[in-house]
Amino acid sequence: MIVNAARMLREARAGHYAVGQFNINNLEWTKAILLTAEEQKSPVILGVSEGAAKYMGGFKVVAAMVRALDECLGITVPVALHLDHGSYDGVKKCIEAGFSSVMFDGSSLPFEENIAKTKELVNLAHDKGLSIEAEVGAIGGTEDGITADGEVADPEECAKIVALGVDFLAAGIGNIHGLYPADWSGLKIDALKKIQEATGGIPLVLHGGTGIPDEQIKDAIANGMAKINVNTDCQLVFAAATQEYCLAGKASPTADNASKGYDPRKLLKPGFEAIKAKTKEKMELFGSVGKAC
Repeated sequence: MIVNAARMLREARAGHYAVGQFNINNLEWTKAILLTAEEQKSPVILGVSEGAAKYMGGFKVVAAMVRALDECLGITVPVALHLDHGSYDGVKKCIEAGFSSVMFDGSSLPFEENIAKTKELVNLAHDKGLSIEAEVGAIGGTEDGITADGEVADPEECAKIVALGVDFLAAGIGNIHGLYPADWSGLKIDALKKIQEATGGIPLVLHGGTGIPDEQIKDAIANGMAKINVNTDCQLVFAAATQEYCLAGKASPTADNASKGYDPRKLLKPGFEAIKAKTKEKMELFGSVGKAC
């Protein structure tokens, strides 16, 4: 059931749990996450970066694939198809392509430009029935060419962005994309509390969910994080499972040809199952299991 993400995140915020955004990169990724969400009766957000969308053939291809899988698999739980870290032009294209939710990442722009473009895109998204996420305080690491050091967002700037009518807000609290370095100082929960107070209870978004200790995740949820993004975790388990399969010789054409282990349906299955297991693990951690009953 494809919906925008506004209601599911308001309910998560009120219920003190979080909905996972799991980024997709191909059909296997999408199918694994959708099936797990249905099995766990959990709402879910499918995140798509502009780079991943280009890899998969474009925004229209992604939207058509997700909507067709949702119908053909008989998915009954709420599913949002969400643009992750979208550019100004990318947001407009996703609105026309059939996404149900978008993120405009203006965090690398001068703040007044971020305000102006966010305001325009909020109006455009809401006119089309989409939810929209904005960002203040750039998330650390590199995502689609945008690099930042893990800034802590200014609560006053967060309040100004929220006043534009965004549905949920990504506010940096020291989190980063990708793997966390050994000397990472952890999430700034005190800063999170100040942002939550300044923004009046809007659902907040934690990017860079891979590698944050479970207790810090739970603490962030208790203080207003209602959406947690997961990408690298799924990439790592998919790669490890596929590598193990290949190193065992199961994909070799010189192995037992009767098994045809090189068939893509068999070659990709270990990674598919690994993503399902990781998605289930994260949904349990976030507290979203059973929330779509």
